[in-house]
Amino acid sequence: MDQDETTNEAEAQTEEQNESFDPAIAEAFMAELESQQNLPMGIVGGVVAALIGAAVWAGITVMTEYQIGWMAIGVGLLAGYAVRLLGKGISSKFGIVGVVCALLGCVLGNLFSACGFLAIEESVPFFDIVIEVLTNPGLGIDLLAWMFSPMDILFYAIAGYEGYKLSFREFGEEDLATISGEQ
Repeated sequence: MDQDETTNEAEAQTEEQNESFDPAIAEAFMAELESQQNLPMGIVGGVVAALIGAAVWAGITVMTEYQIGWMAIGVGLLAGYAVRLLGKGISSKFGIVGVVCALLGCVLGNLFSACGFLAIEESVPFFDIVIEVLTNPGLGIDLLAWMFSPMDILFYAIAGYEGYKLSFREFGEEDLATISGEQ
């Protein structure tokens, strides 16, 4: 098959899809998707995922005594996916929730890691350090400054991007068939 035939087939297929597209069906479909959105559940999912990601990050960092920047990306993936799964969002506010939760998880991952190292160094229970940090925010800021590396900015940015990108509901073949009126 030559280039002209391939181009003609692609144009014919696009024309056929455009003819089968019904704006009223697409509008009704989008209204249905919007009615399924659940921002509070998206927030809950993102926050829980951020906390889980932060705990895993801290556990690995303290056990290996090495901060792995890729953990931030994992936290971003986890938070964004949780927002999408539970929030079923299609609007930008779900992306914003994903970014905030991803960054929250990253900061908490670093903070929990610092608390773990401090607990080992001072021979104090981990949760005693965490409670001290929660009641004394200045200590938390000092610990974050102690753990900070310029490379953190890059990994936090990637985590935020992943948190945003993954926070939106995906459209599958069935959804596209509904929009085009094929069902």
